[in-house]
Amino acid sequence: MNYVIIGGSSGISEALVSKLSQASHLCYCFSRTKPKVENNQIHHTQIDVVNDAFPDLQNDMVINGLVYFPGSINLKPFHRLTSEDFKNEFEINVLGAVKSIQHFLPAMKKSTAASIVLFSTVAVTTGMSFHASIASAKGAVEGLTRSLAAELAPKIRVNCIAPSLVNTPLAEKMLNTEEKKSASAKRHPLGRFGESSDIAAMTEFLLYENASWITGQIFHVDGGMSSIKTF
Repeated sequence: MNYVIIGGSSGISEALVSKLSQASHLCYCFSRTKPKVENNQIHHTQIDVVNDAFPDLQNDMVINGLVYFPGSINLKPFHRLTSEDFKNEFEINVLGAVKSIQHFLPAMKKSTAASIVLFSTVAVTTGMSFHASIASAKGAVEGLTRSLAAELAPKIRVNCIAPSLVNTPLAEKMLNTEEKKSASAKRHPLGRFGESSDIAAMTEFLLYENASWITGQIFHVDGGMSSIKTF
């Protein structure tokens, strides 16, 4: 199988690329930095997804799945957010995904059962202070997920994962001390923050045939934060 991984160089994406390549799938990674995992199954193209053009594909190429990872964590009080902050969040999280899907869509339509996986955040469902810009952009990603799932059915499935805080380079500032790690773990009903492997496992499942009757869904892989409280 051929999978396109946008932003496949660190954290969750690195874990996913490792899983897919070890299962003998071909991974076509597009990111600004090279993946740490290297083997014959991984083909990397250095690119700024928002600003650069994707290279042309071979005419006979079939893409079985696409995962769009680029995101941002820009936490500020609402009164300090500028219109540029909102524009930047939208460009990275929404327009980058749109651009990627539109480019690879013809090759995905050649597959008998392709899958697209996008990413949101728990902050869309659960209101959180200082998350106005990112929650707004990710809310648009959730709308895009459902719209595309309807439009591209039945041949292409589209789903979205909405994690809580995950221990990745993107979240380093929020988990860079033992005190912060302890506080974050306590906020989650399951008693810990997420790891890259948690989200990579769900992403892998949604790409594969075992998820062939699932589309248009937002999966809250968040340690229970969005749906339960423990007392």
